Amino acid sequence: MTLTLGGITFDRVVYDADGDVLYLHVGDPSTAVEFEGVPEGHHVRYAVDGSLVGITLLSPKWLLEHDGEIVLTLPERTIRATDLRPVLAAV
Repeated sequence: MTLTLGGITFDRVVYDADGDVLYLHVGDPSTAVEFEGVPEGHHVRYAVDGSLVGITLLSPKWLLEHDGEIVLTLPERTIRATDLRPVLAAV
């Protein structure tokens, strides 16, 4: 399954329903060398060249049910996700 958020297409999408954690990767997740938390509490991973290679969204199902959206503030943009139901239901 692929997912596009904020103009970024993630080709590896894994949802852990028990922990309510959504893992999004661009290419091989092992290329990440830098990890950064964002103001909303999620985690972003970057490759050695500074390109985004992964995002870990914490409690995405809960956030969508309570807030109606997930906000992710990156240095270069803010991403708002409102329709992740297909991904979260794919478990």
